[in-house]
Amino acid sequence: MNEAIKNLLTRRSVRKYKPDMVPEDVLNRIVEAGTYAPNGYGRQSAIILVVTDQEVRNKLSQMNAEILGWQQDPFYGAPVVLVVLADRTAETCVEDGSLVLGNLMNAAHAEGLGSCWIHRAREEFDSPEGKALLRSLGMEGDYVGVGHCVLGYAAEEAPAPAPRKEHWVYKV
Repeated sequence: MNEAIKNLLTRRSVRKYKPDMVPEDVLNRIVEAGTYAPNGYGRQSAIILVVTDQEVRNKLSQMNAEILGWQQDPFYGAPVVLVVLADRTAETCVEDGSLVLGNLMNAAHAEGLGSCWIHRAREEFDSPEGKALLRSLGMEGDYVGVGHCVLGYAAEEAPAPAPRKEHWVYKV
């Protein structure tokens, strides 16, 4: 089986991570793969905020947990958070950002890491607190939060794939 197809078929969401930091060269390859995601009109409306600073990571986790109404870490202990945002004025901003997230998760799997898409980035970065955080990091613009790709080394084996549902594919 082709390695790319095998990677797509075997990636699973990971919800428990070791605290070990991802080496910078590995992280750079994953992020670069995200920048090659397809995008509407070649506009490249998405941006990736790479968060390895634990103080910023924990702040994002707290903001996300508050939206969800949780007390626990919604990032499942992952040491790295890749926040995908996109230019709100681009008509394909959410689609562009979603494709970036897909590339990031598949690249992480290809590098032997676990990943998971975490929602609520829109609520986080539509808030005054989220907008202020972006400004404090030197990020100017009108961005919509598309999602977080949390990643790191999986603390346990990936789950088996769920059976594929019936009537998923129709051919004409």
